Formats: sequence, structure tokens, C-alpha cells
Amino acid sequence: MKTAGVILAITLALALQTTLARFVIRGTVAVDLVLVVVIYVALTSGPVTGLLSGTLAGLVQDALSSGVIGIGGLAKTIVGFLAGIIGTQFIVAQPLPRFVVFFGATVLHALVFIGLYVLLDLRQFPSPVPAVTGQAVGNAIVGVIAFQLVELLPGAVERRRAARSRIRR
Repeated sequence: MKTAGVILAITLALALQTTLARFVIRGTVAVDLVLVVVIYVALTSGPVTGLLSGTLAGLVQDALSSGVIGIGGLAKTIVGFLAGIIGTQFIVAQPLPRFVVFFGATVLHALVFIGLYVLLDLRQFPSPVPAVTGQAVGNAIVGVIAFQLVELLPGAVERRRAARSRIRR
């Protein structure tokens, strides 16, 4: 059941990412929803699940993009694995540590992604620091909000059921 949930989350993130990409104006803060899902899964499920979800999500995202297949997959695989290790070794239960993990993971993803493209002499990235910083902040904000929403939903459902049972009595 957990595997199906991870695949569904990656699929929804890919669909939302590709749909919203048409409506986002160039130059604004970009959010990589697929990377946010990979980091979230890694933090909640551990390094092996983070690695596997990063591999799957990265390869599918590479196949849908016009870039080299495998570079994004490798970057997301590394990030998923390391985020999973951080999630198992440190207490990442508050918004600030989560923000730091999402921010750092996004920067690491960009370093691997851009580094491989430049190393293989496939593409140049003039002054990527502002874009990477903007994406890291955007991913961190979306990731922290996603964590808060997921943590609040089970309690909200239970409170609603309890309220209904009190009304029926």
C-alpha cells in the first residue's frame, strides 16, 4: 500500500508540474514539485525508499523533458538517499529543520544536475545562483507546508468523526 501511495504522489507531482509549467512566467521562483515529493518520501520513509523514489521520479521526469535521460534521475537518487539518511539520523520534526533539509536538498540537487551538464560539456548555466536560491526557498516553503497539511489531515478527520458521533447522540 505504501508503494502505491509513493507512486501516486510522484505521478500527481509530475502531472501538476507539467501542467503548471505552461502557466508560470519565466523568471519567477520555480518549484520542483517532483523533488519536493522525493524529499518528503525520503524523510518519512528512509534512505532506501528515498533512493528508489528519487530514481523513479528522476528518470520519468528526464524522459518527459528535453534533457539527457539519467542526469536528473541521478541527482534525485542522490538527494533522496541523503535526505532519507538525514531523516533517520536527526530529528526533523519541526518546521525550521524541515525547511533547512528541503533547502539543502534542493541546492544539492542543483549542484549535481548543473555540475553533470557542465562536466559533460552539454550545457552552460550563466550565473545559476539566483535561480537555485529561489528554487530552494520555494521548494522549502512548499515542503514545510506539505508536511504541515499531511500532519493536520488525520487529526481533522478524527475530529470531524468525533463531532458527527456527538451530534448523532
